[in-house]
Amino acid sequence: MTDTKAVITEKRGQAFWITINRPEKRNALNGDVIAGISKGYRDAHEDKDVRVIVLTGAGDKAFCAGADLQNSGAAFAMDHSKPNVDYADLLRLSQNATKPAIARLSGVCMAGGMGLLCMTDMAVAADHVIFGLPEVKVGVFPMQVLSLLQSIAPPRLVNEWALTGEPFDATAAQAAGLLNYVVPTAELDAKVDWLIGRIVDKSPTAIRRGKYAMRAIASMSFDESIAYTESQIALLAMTEDAKEGLKAFSEKRKPVWTGR
Repeated sequence: MTDTKAVITEKRGQAFWITINRPEKRNALNGDVIAGISKGYRDAHEDKDVRVIVLTGAGDKAFCAGADLQNSGAAFAMDHSKPNVDYADLLRLSQNATKPAIARLSGVCMAGGMGLLCMTDMAVAADHVIFGLPEVKVGVFPMQVLSLLQSIAPPRLVNEWALTGEPFDATAAQAAGLLNYVVPTAELDAKVDWLIGRIVDKSPTAIRRGKYAMRAIASMSFDESIAYTESQIALLAMTEDAKEGLKAFSEKRKPVWTGR
């Protein structure tokens, strides 16, 4: 376990847990939190035994309530000599990741926290969790969050959430495609563990190359995408995992993945 105070990382079996550890601030984002999550993503990818990342927040009140507004000047300050913003770089890092990530939400998810939710591949939330993009209430807008949110949720709903700033519940979030599962709080960890189990018994090579391909074709036309993917399936078939998977299928046994 690594404890950087603002973010705790812990390896649990083949899952790498990243926990925002500011429950007294509703796990609000600051520089330390963003740096800690970024480091967690990098550490998870450097460890060959890690198969999946779990992103969550400490306590049961908040997953992440967005930027820490206690010092509003610091929350939205940036070095104008730098073309990149740290939070945006975190979102970039997540989209280029080749290991799947699950968001575990036990409390409110607001503003920048919505970006953290959207940067993962799957999400499980307790049924009491409330979501929202309240930025317009403090005179700003969920600019960076929109870069991911608009490709997940229906445009009309994104418009309503961003322009009104009003909250919505877990049922609405799931219906909009933000969540895979909504469960009672007492069942949250069991559902996350169940989802982890459905990932770690699959080919790490297929998942790694698959995530890379999904990212690559996201902005392609159909003609570009089909040409790219037909070459990718041919390459994937040459890997050791693909050969083992087909052999195990014919021998009616469970495959032994090497991740190669």
